[in-house]
Order: sequence, then C-alpha cells, then structure tokens
Amino acid sequence: MKAKSESKPSDASLISELLEIGLEMQDRFSAEPIYAKTGKGFLKSAGVGELKKIKADLAAKKN
Repeated sequence: MKAKSESKPSDASLISELLEIGLEMQDRFSAEPIYAKTGKGFLKSAGVGELKKIKADLAAKKN
C-alpha cells in the first residue's frame, strides 16, 4: 500500500504554522563550536517578554 503524497488543507495550514514558528526561532539557535559540523547546539532564551506572553496566552485559554 502506497502512502499518499498529497496534503490535506488542514495539513497545509499546520505545515505553514510550524514553518512560521521555526523561522521565528531560527536566529535564537546557537551552535556549539565543537558541534558546529553536526548541527547540535542550544536555543537561546527569548527573554522575559516571551515568558509573559506565554503565561498571558495560557491565562486567556483558561478563561
């Protein structure tokens, strides 16, 4: 049985959203010098503003 290569409209919107999130955090990724060739590293914190936004979004969802 072959897998379908076509995307459903909901799949396309999900892919679009994930791509947008990935591009937003791209500049925050910092590769470790020793792992630069393998792509391993860490994600720098976006700061307090990001945490406040996440908490506000969670509080809004609860209400």
